Amino acid sequence: MKTTYYAKPGEVQREWLLIDAAEGKDGGMVLGRLATEVANILRGKNKPQYTPHVDTGDFVIIINADKVRLTGNKEDEKVWYRHSGYIGGLKKETWREAMEKHPERIIERAVKGMLPKTTLGQQQFTKLRVYAGPEYKEVSQKPRKITVEA
Repeated sequence: MKTTYYAKPGEVQREWLLIDAAEGKDGGMVLGRLATEVANILRGKNKPQYTPHVDTGDFVIIINADKVRLTGNKEDEKVWYRHSGYIGGLKKETWREAMEKHPERIIERAVKGMLPKTTLGQQQFTKLRVYAGPEYKEVSQKPRKITVEA
């Protein structure tokens, strides 16, 4: 009788991966396609020992987040809303405003939406590092640069 293999949390081998968001067509990668690939790497779905209830994913560093782009006319029409809870407290932020202020948060928000809404998803999200420019802090980890078909 054959049994199904389940990865144990202590025997997971993790590595650091580096993704350059500026390497896509027309100057940058498409946000949704990049976020999908990163979410799969964070969850460990690209490994043969993937186990749904164990964090088997790798660490991901994304550089040049300010080069990410959207398709169509979403750059002009995409808006995020939040409410303070007070009367007249509806705030809105367009995609262009968000890119000028904090381009890292756009990628983080897109990836976080593609991870499970559980404590496991929160744990997997902590393995993501996003930087607006080409410099990053985790040089001593010696990340392996990968190309993503996005």
